[in-house]
Amino acid sequence: MTNWISNAIAKISSLFQGLQVKRFLAVAVVGLIVLTTNVDSGRSNSQLRQQVRESVEQNDAQRPKTIGQWNREARETKGNPGERLQRIGQQSGEAFKEFGSGYVEGAKETAGGVKDSAAQAGRDISNSVGR
Repeated sequence: MTNWISNAIAKISSLFQGLQVKRFLAVAVVGLIVLTTNVDSGRSNSQLRQQVRESVEQNDAQRPKTIGQWNREARETKGNPGERLQRIGQQSGEAFKEFGSGYVEGAKETAGGVKDSAAQAGRDISNSVGR
């Protein structure tokens, strides 16, 4: 009798392994989450659009910032590849300067954080040694 039950359990477990129930349940749960999540909330938020537009237009660089501006500039210089290359060179220089300034600011902030962390670590060590 126990042999018959153990055989039945072995067959059922092999059937479940064959169907890969765990993978099926994982896919079903992920599908349910994807189908029930509201992914369109950002598109209808006009305030978010305005904030993004302001941040894009924030810097005073004269180079194009949107695809529409890039396309307009490409149409303006369509027949003159020399002028197009000259503009690309100027815009690349502006972008590099802008990137460099952001890199310097980030490095300064990081250095300040490292300095503060080192000072705190020194205080912690002196407190633990003093005990």
